[in-house]
Amino acid sequence: MKYKHVFIGIGVCILLSLYYFSNPTEVNFFPKCPFHTLTGFHCPGCGSQRALHQLLHFEIMETLNYNALYILGLGTIIYNTSVNTINKYWNKNYYNILYHPKTPIYIGIIIILFWILRNIDIYPFNILAP
Repeated sequence: MKYKHVFIGIGVCILLSLYYFSNPTEVNFFPKCPFHTLTGFHCPGCGSQRALHQLLHFEIMETLNYNALYILGLGTIIYNTSVNTINKYWNKNYYNILYHPKTPIYIGIIIILFWILRNIDIYPFNILAP
């Protein structure tokens, strides 16, 4: 399909517009977290829809309140895209630490620790819950 990227871009713009104009805390048509619905515990992604809405409104502290891992994930995506773009278009050869063999292990540990800690109902861990 020749225009696949155009359709993906249009879809992303529509989705971002939906999250910009509709607050997930005030409307019920956004999907609920199946893990939280079934168990009552927060998964690492819980609060991401509300965090996206706040981020689109440049409310960084509110974004962190809903899901602190969200900002770290976006930073990782920005870092990876930047290094790959610089290497490709400026003919550089910067090392991308995300391609180190142990990086997925470290990222997995961070996600699992965040998952566990945000479900402990004792201060200061309870501030990680959305």
